[in-house]
Amino acid sequence: MAPEEADRSATSGVHRGTIAVLGATGRQGGAVARRLLADGWRVRALTRSPDSPAARALQAAGAEVMAAEMDDRATLDSAFAGADGVYSVQNSYAHGLDAEIRHGKNVADAAQAANVRHVVYGSAGTGDAGTGVGSWDSKLEIEAHMRKLDLPVTVLRPQAFMELMTDKAFYPPVSTWHVMPKLLGAATLVPWTAVDDLGAVAAAVFADRGRFVGSDLLLAADLRSIDECREIHRQVLGGRPRRFPMPVRMFERVASPDLTTMWRWWAASMPPAETQTLRAIHPHALTVPQWLERQKAHGSGRASSRA
Repeated sequence: MAPEEADRSATSGVHRGTIAVLGATGRQGGAVARRLLADGWRVRALTRSPDSPAARALQAAGAEVMAAEMDDRATLDSAFAGADGVYSVQNSYAHGLDAEIRHGKNVADAAQAANVRHVVYGSAGTGDAGTGVGSWDSKLEIEAHMRKLDLPVTVLRPQAFMELMTDKAFYPPVSTWHVMPKLLGAATLVPWTAVDDLGAVAAAVFADRGRFVGSDLLLAADLRSIDECREIHRQVLGGRPRRFPMPVRMFERVASPDLTTMWRWWAASMPPAETQTLRAIHPHALTVPQWLERQKAHGSGRASSRA
């Protein structure tokens, strides 16, 4: 039995309490929900689409699936009733920055009204104001509202998800393997975390409320440049990742100028990253080579001779 599996087996069958997870059918919320279930928590998987395949999979795994809409305070009040904790995450790219802020504040208000003992917030960025990155500034506004309410909050700040390398929804040939290194620098170290490892960190934080309430955690499991990741991709998957050149201005029109602002700021101002914070909480977090090996084993990696 692997060390991580042994850690989880100790809590198997033990119900620690109830955690309401926003965005439970998405990547981040789904990873949190799955890990909480594995660690013995009762999970309320909150989603706008309770009949979706992802929602049905969570239900089959033991979650209580509930319909909830972050624009509808009444559904949040129902979802949080009797919950010990809330995992809050919003998607600015799907709904826009104004909606993200509104949703995050609604979640905070409902959590306060329900006397939730611990809110874990899936944020991003460095926690610094003045970056000009809209999707970071929006989260700072939500965090300020949480502090105003005096909520018992832990902030998680993953930097770059490893899924950006292979997940088709992120269109890595253009985004990760072309525009990002063009603006960030192909040799610049990137702090990577697999989304499942973020789920493990969130579960550990919920399990040790006294230690983590009030913490603001910058998270990275591995530090690798895009050039290093290309070479690891070649070694593990048998070829360099596909790259599809696109002018930056065209990318900004079809994707988001927020991303290019982020990468430019990162190249000029990003402080040095470290992995000790995450590994002190979750020592078995995957490195980039380990994560790509897992993609290979699951058949989700694909090699290409294009570089």
